[in-house]
Amino acid sequence: MFSLPRPLAAPRRRFATALGVLGTALALTLTTAGGASAAPAPGPDRTAVEPGEAYMGVGTRIHEGIPAGEPSLGALAPTDGVQGIDVSHWQGGINWTSVRGSGIQFAWIKATEGTGYKDDRFNTNYPAAYHAGVIRGAYHFARPDVSSGATQANYFVNNGGAWSRDNLTLPGVLDIEHNPYGAMCYGRTTTQMRNWINDFYNTYKSRTGRDVVIYTTASWWNTCTGNWTGMSAKSPLWVAHWTSASSPTIPSGFPTWTVWQYTSTGSVSGVSGNVDRNQFNGSRARLLALANNT
Repeated sequence: MFSLPRPLAAPRRRFATALGVLGTALALTLTTAGGASAAPAPGPDRTAVEPGEAYMGVGTRIHEGIPAGEPSLGALAPTDGVQGIDVSHWQGGINWTSVRGSGIQFAWIKATEGTGYKDDRFNTNYPAAYHAGVIRGAYHFARPDVSSGATQANYFVNNGGAWSRDNLTLPGVLDIEHNPYGAMCYGRTTTQMRNWINDFYNTYKSRTGRDVVIYTTASWWNTCTGNWTGMSAKSPLWVAHWTSASSPTIPSGFPTWTVWQYTSTGSVSGVSGNVDRNQFNGSRARLLALANNT
């Protein structure tokens, strides 16, 4: 079981995508949430990203039909506390020394998606962040529609998602959010989704000894898992909620948040364009405790 850090007041996030054409069938009651790397978002002529191109928050953007260029209220939120970013190949080359020098203390980097895609910048970003002194970890974009949770957990661990107690490596993240390729819940019932997540968690735990961190939104979790409380005592929660409010809306069943993705329109020295900004819910000492499983 992980120990939650002491709650701390915090900040929210963005992305640009012109997808107001997903129809009334997708007019779901969604929290303005999610996370997106500063990717060239799906353009006005596209209704989804291509397989392998997904990143944190893209599914929520697509299902909410947020117009291209619409600003994120998260940009109005304060950026105090222990700050971090999340990135993928969409950010291109990153100067991690500049990132660390700007005050960013942690980062999660996309490693894999489904069972057939490894981010092509991961092998560069992951060691570079480490050598710059950024406490970093890897994340996996879940595809419950293509293979089992166990299969994807093994693929993740085998392609960058493993963990070591070296003072700079965070546990891996399961990015489970709105499906950017189709139906919101990947065609799974709430029971099937719960089993899939449990399957991923148990396999990752057996391979690494760590509880996987869950990245999600309140709207997706409450809808697709049926307000499931089954992970609340096992997985730290990384909640995406792009808002100028002083705290995020968290999924049912979780007592508090461990990481908050509060905006996707952040800027950081060393990264071109916008980037997701995140706040850790505690001190640097607690962040290191999460990294080192102490």
